Amino acid sequence: MIRLDWIGTEKGVSIQRQCLLAGVSRATVYARQKPVPVNENDLLFARLIDEEYTRHPFYGSRKMVVFLNLQGHAVNRKRVQRLMRQMGLAGMAPGPNTSRAHPEHKTYPYLLRGVPVIRPNQVWSTDITYIRLERGFVYLVAIIDWFSRRVLSWRISNSMDTIFCIDCLKECLLIHGKPEIFNSDQGSQFTSEAFTGLLMLEEITISMDGRGRAFDNIFVERLWRSVKHEDVYLKGYSTVSELTLGLAEYFSFYNNERPHQSLGHKTPEQVYRTAKGGGAMIVDKYSREEAEPPVPLRSTGGSASSCMTKEIEVSGTAPFSWN
Repeated sequence: MIRLDWIGTEKGVSIQRQCLLAGVSRATVYARQKPVPVNENDLLFARLIDEEYTRHPFYGSRKMVVFLNLQGHAVNRKRVQRLMRQMGLAGMAPGPNTSRAHPEHKTYPYLLRGVPVIRPNQVWSTDITYIRLERGFVYLVAIIDWFSRRVLSWRISNSMDTIFCIDCLKECLLIHGKPEIFNSDQGSQFTSEAFTGLLMLEEITISMDGRGRAFDNIFVERLWRSVKHEDVYLKGYSTVSELTLGLAEYFSFYNNERPHQSLGHKTPEQVYRTAKGGGAMIVDKYSREEAEPPVPLRSTGGSASSCMTKEIEVSGTAPFSWN
C-alpha cells in the first residue's frame, strides 16, 4: 500500500497525525513495526508494582522503591517512576507527581460528594487500569453504573490513547442510553475535546475527581481490585486474545452471577434491571463553603448540593461498601 510508505517516525509529526492525514489505520502501521525487545527485569518489576499497587493504591514511587528493595531488588526511583508512568499509576495521596490533565484541556469540578445515587443510570463512572501479560501489558478501560455496580462497557488497548475510551463510551450510550452525570479522573483521555464533546452532545453533566482525592472514584477502584485478584492474577494471561476472552467471561460472571453484599447479595444485573436494592454515595466531610456549585438533576429538578449531608446511607448501603 503506497500510503503506508508515507508514514515515518523521522518526519517530525506524530504517527497519529500522519495516519489521520494519510487515511491509514494506526493498527496497520504499528503491525509493520519491529517489536521492541522486552526487558525481563522491567516485566518483573512491573508485575510486582502492579500487585502492590492493587493492595495499596496510595503508594507512590518512593514507597514502591522501598517495597522492591525489601523484596531483594536493587532498583532506583527513576526506574520505578518510568514504569509507573507507563502503567498509568500514581499514588492517591496529593503530591507533586500525581497524574495531570493535558494543559490545554478543560477540567470540571467534582459533583458527587454527598449526593445519594438512588436509581440506575443516574451516575456512570470510568477509569483506566494496567493489565499485565506474560510478556508485556495492555490497558483496560471500563464504565460502571454506580447504583448497581454493573459493568456497562469495557475495552482493551496497547496504548493509553483517547480512541479506545471513546469507543467504550459510544458502545455504552448505544446499548444503555445515557446517565445524568458522568464521572472520570482528570487524565488527558477524559479531558480531551473528543471525549467531553461527546458527553456534551448528549447533554450529560460532566464530573471529574479532585486532585489527590482518594475516594472520589472509589467504586471503579474497587472494581479493578476485584478484576485483578479474582481473575487476572489467578489466570496469568499470555496474549491479548486470551485476555479478551477471559475478561469477557469474568465480566459476564461479575454482572450476572457474583453476589454483592452491598446489594443485599443480589447481582449487579438484577439491581440494574429492577432498579431495586442498590445505591451509592461518597460521604461529604467538607463544609458547604468548599462544595462545588449545585448541579440540576434531570429526573428530580433538584440539585446535587441540595442533597449534601455529612453522612447518609442509601438503600441500606454503607458508603464505600463493595463486596
